[in-house]
Amino acid sequence: MTGFFLTTACKEKPEVEPNDSVTAKAGDDQSVQVGQVVTLDGSASASSEGKPLTYQWTILRKPAKSTVSLSDATSFKPTFKPDEVGEYELELTVTSPNGKGTDKVLVIASVAEPLAINANITVKTTLVDRIANPDLPDYIVTKNIDVNHELTINPGVVIAFERDVRMNVNDNGGLLIAKGEAASKIKFVGVQKTKGYWVGIALYSGSNANVLEYAEVSHAGSRAIYSTTKAALFFSGGSKAQMAIKNSAFTDNDGYGIYIYPEGILREFAENGFRNNTEAGILLDAANVAKLDYFTTFKGNNGRNVVEVTPSNLKNGAEVVWGGFADKAPYRINGELTVDTGWKLNPSVTLEMNRDAVIRINTSGYLSAIGTTKDKVIFTSADGSAAYWRGIICYSADPKTVLENAEVRNAGGNIIVSAKKANIAIWGTKATMTIKNTKISGSGGYGILIGYGSSANADLTTANTFESNAQTNVLIEK
Repeated sequence: MTGFFLTTACKEKPEVEPNDSVTAKAGDDQSVQVGQVVTLDGSASASSEGKPLTYQWTILRKPAKSTVSLSDATSFKPTFKPDEVGEYELELTVTSPNGKGTDKVLVIASVAEPLAINANITVKTTLVDRIANPDLPDYIVTKNIDVNHELTINPGVVIAFERDVRMNVNDNGGLLIAKGEAASKIKFVGVQKTKGYWVGIALYSGSNANVLEYAEVSHAGSRAIYSTTKAALFFSGGSKAQMAIKNSAFTDNDGYGIYIYPEGILREFAENGFRNNTEAGILLDAANVAKLDYFTTFKGNNGRNVVEVTPSNLKNGAEVVWGGFADKAPYRINGELTVDTGWKLNPSVTLEMNRDAVIRINTSGYLSAIGTTKDKVIFTSADGSAAYWRGIICYSADPKTVLENAEVRNAGGNIIVSAKKANIAIWGTKATMTIKNTKISGSGGYGILIGYGSSANADLTTANTFESNAQTNVLIEK
């Protein structure tokens, strides 16, 4: 009997897809301030199979006027900054290759109230950044305040001043340490952000700890801070007030940004800016000018885009050097500038002289103003008109008194010596000056006046250019 064998094919079982359970966790609900950076955190989300996850955050609702968006909606830790009071509801969707999960988180944003400063600072005090929004004040100064002890202001602090209020940082104990950061500046502003709302800061303290760094001072100048002068920051001379100022801005003030009275001390000065002040950005005495740095900007839509110098004296010390600035701002000289030490003007320096201003180089001083053919040293009138200021008079016998590759314009507006007018006068026994490659023009009298017993280089008349002087280009009295 033939046998039969029955064979059956073994059917394979279908593969079962893994059941990957994905749990999304959007983090805890948060209560924050308007303007505070909120960091969301989906890092606790997980896949039961350990699969890689992708993240997608969505803002489900926010206050009606809010325009916020997330910094990186596909990361597990995006950020945003609430811009309005109210609730922000966000949803996190987490996805793996085989699963998905969602979760929500609620962020409630509110506004903290500023604290009032209405009493003098008589103990060591630190003001902290209380309100995250950099446009809102942490503190409001409601009355004139005397700082009689150490006051430290932390980065990010905004202090707003009520109308006609001032802060006095007094000597014998008072000092101000206001050190902000590039991303977290300290601000001194008006409660209303308009020019001339509060008075300003008056510095009487001679402490070498006074510092203003990464700070902004705005909206001051409602009244004169000293005598008849308005300024956002004033340095007293009588108490030899001193401060270091770096990376700071003085903007939108009615008056000057800074006013340094003679004998006040600008200890350090670097990379500051002056914008939208009704006068010049800075008014200071001649002794402090050498502290100014090349990179500070003085030409920022101020009433006068100049470095303004009060009637003052350079004396007692080594050679003083005045340099130029990156923004080409000129110096503006008021009244009489007397020189009793070495004074060097670098190439490209321009001195604009106000009405009847005069430069006196005394017997103990000298003037070295040596430019280049491209970058001359220029002395000229403040308004560009001829016969406007009095001129330069040299009594010095120092051979270092030199004008070369320079221009002297528009002096001789009034008598400079011996009933005579001139752009330049060399006067007194043994007084001397070397003048070469220089243009002498626009004088209301002589171009150059050389008195009996004084001298200049022998090629004076041929080594220079003369133009539009009312009287003789060179008068040598014998």
